[in-house]
Amino acid sequence: MKLPYIIIVDDDEQVLRAIQRDIRNEYRDEYKIAATQSANEAMDLIKELKLKNDVVALIISDQRMPEMEGISFLALANEIFPDARKVLLTAYADIEAAIKAINHVKLDYYLQKPWHPPEEKLFPIINDLLNEWHALYKPDPDAIRIIGYQWSPKSHTLKEFLSGNLVPFIWMDIENNPDAEKYITSARVDNAELPLVVLKDGHFLADPSLAELAEKVGLQQKAIKDMYDVLIIGAGPAGLAASVYGSCEGLKTLLIERSNPGGQASSSARIENYLGFPTGLSGPELTQRAIAQTLRFGTEILTPQEVKNITVKDGYKITELMDGSAIHSKAIVIATGVAYKKLEIPGIDKFTGAGVYYGAAAVEAKACRDEKIYIVGGGNSACQAAMYMSKFASEVNIIIRKEALSQTAAHYLVENISQTPNINVIVNTDVISCGGTSILETITLKNAVTGEEKTVPAKALFIYIGTKPGTDWLKEIVLKESNGFILSGTELMKDNLFHTTWKLKREPYLPETSVPGIFASGDVRYGAMTGISAAVGEGSMAIRFVRKYLQEM
Repeated sequence: MKLPYIIIVDDDEQVLRAIQRDIRNEYRDEYKIAATQSANEAMDLIKELKLKNDVVALIISDQRMPEMEGISFLALANEIFPDARKVLLTAYADIEAAIKAINHVKLDYYLQKPWHPPEEKLFPIINDLLNEWHALYKPDPDAIRIIGYQWSPKSHTLKEFLSGNLVPFIWMDIENNPDAEKYITSARVDNAELPLVVLKDGHFLADPSLAELAEKVGLQQKAIKDMYDVLIIGAGPAGLAASVYGSCEGLKTLLIERSNPGGQASSSARIENYLGFPTGLSGPELTQRAIAQTLRFGTEILTPQEVKNITVKDGYKITELMDGSAIHSKAIVIATGVAYKKLEIPGIDKFTGAGVYYGAAAVEAKACRDEKIYIVGGGNSACQAAMYMSKFASEVNIIIRKEALSQTAAHYLVENISQTPNINVIVNTDVISCGGTSILETITLKNAVTGEEKTVPAKALFIYIGTKPGTDWLKEIVLKESNGFILSGTELMKDNLFHTTWKLKREPYLPETSVPGIFASGDVRYGAMTGISAAVGEGSMAIRFVRKYLQEM
């Protein structure tokens, strides 16, 4: 635990030296002692300590000071450290003011000058106050803090980013957490500048971009090497597996992720059918293990970084990033996976991030405690989210178009859901609109069989419907099928344009695209099997063929 602070302020230099000497001699082994003649300087220190997540156990202030009276100073300090014990130094003439201040600023004691000998008139009092403070003090975790509005899209983006990158943080809702306002006061920002991120060292960022936040929390932003054997775009299960196998085989490997490592798998609350984990594991846990493993082998990971364009020159690949930098590599593995499709209904865009979420159930679960929520979709991811959310929400409703959940989800999940009393499955139903003011308040459901419509209150709507490949950024550099999935191997050879682009004597390898040395892996590859285990296999397979390609160069 960090040593708590004792802060002393008195404009009289001789008095300040005397009490600082006595307090330091007695308490320096267990407390940090800070003393100043300026009330304003002391207040700046208190605000700085709050941002650093330090704690103040005791504040001793003189009453008569030119910048402000001691009572006023202690009242301001109480707004930031309400649990700190407060002592007012008084002359005989100030006793009446001190007595009035006991209730006004929650003054714990007023101490008359002089206090000699300290062993009789100072230390017993201070000991009692510090013992009281310790009895009630509960240390906060040493973590980054995000302060903002619960149903703010900006707040959701920051939470999702830190959670996906496995950076611990504490969420503080400005409307429900009484301590949140103290950080805003200390940082001197107003509510229009939220969300506020307070870092471990006390620095803060008001409404930061993901790039700014990533830099401050220590995520790598720039490539180190001039040339890589393989660049992997996308850090889902396929990309992470490719990076592990690439690095462990000695390839200079760089992995780029535009948002959160782990892909859709990182938002899975529980994965129970992954080989080797009989009790299951969470998506974040799987992601954390994979990141630790690939970093141990020497992979570089850049996040958040987004690819703008790929060009090929003399067989080498030049990948231009959105920040204007470029990465040179001999081979590329595209593993950008798939994203959940947007639910195209009236009003939904207004509430995206403010009650409507695509995946991200684990990030917003605590905000849904004791609430009624809805999940759209009947696949495994939707069912896993429902099981997780059932621990928090009073009622979880799964909305599906099919007649039964068994038509879309794994048997073990269907069985688990049937045995969970606060999960309801609403069949043959669509969500047709969303309503509310600034946040989601209602959704309207329509029964596809009867045509009946009804509007119900909803605190949150989590969407897990369909998928689309993350290939819009690729433009025409590689051949894709009509839905945007990347063609490779034998599927590629069926395309009419294949022979206009492929000029090698050999046929393309199984995961190789229409550009030699550019490979597709995981859900983004047309014809690939879906699922986390399949994606891991795809990633390792891609590296096998990357090595064969590199041997040809």
